[in-house]
Amino acid sequence: MTYLGETGESTAVLRDGVPPLVVNPESGTHATFVAPGSVTRGEYGLFRWDLPALEGGAGLHFHRGFSEAFYVLSGTVAFDTGDEELEVSSGGFLYVPPGGRHGFRNTTSEPASMLILFAPGVARERYFEELAEIRREERTLSQREWADLFERHDQVNL
Repeated sequence: MTYLGETGESTAVLRDGVPPLVVNPESGTHATFVAPGSVTRGEYGLFRWDLPALEGGAGLHFHRGFSEAFYVLSGTVAFDTGDEELEVSSGGFLYVPPGGRHGFRNTTSEPASMLILFAPGVARERYFEELAEIRREERTLSQREWADLFERHDQVNL
């Protein structure tokens, strides 16, 4: 149990009008940090991910310390598990536990949108903010700098 009180508390948090982050200016991929872990007391994070038609998202990777769940709101997203590719359409859900290989992209001629829930609510948004900064500033990172970035954010690329 995480709450031991008898009467409940007035602790709801409202976030309204959260602006999207342009994760990749070339592709037009956007992320909206609907409920980062800083808002949910680290219990989970919830992001909206918008992929333009025929655009990549994330290559095959895994995380050691958190799970991810994907709910496709619109369009179709192709998920790579390393063993198979799963086409998940609007209303479809995919759960990936810690250590589960996954990657995703939009392989269709229509835009796609999905919610990504990860638990616990690590500061995952910082990873995407750093990637956006690198792209926006057109920086070239060394292999060591990339490795440090991935290690800091529990991103094990395959």
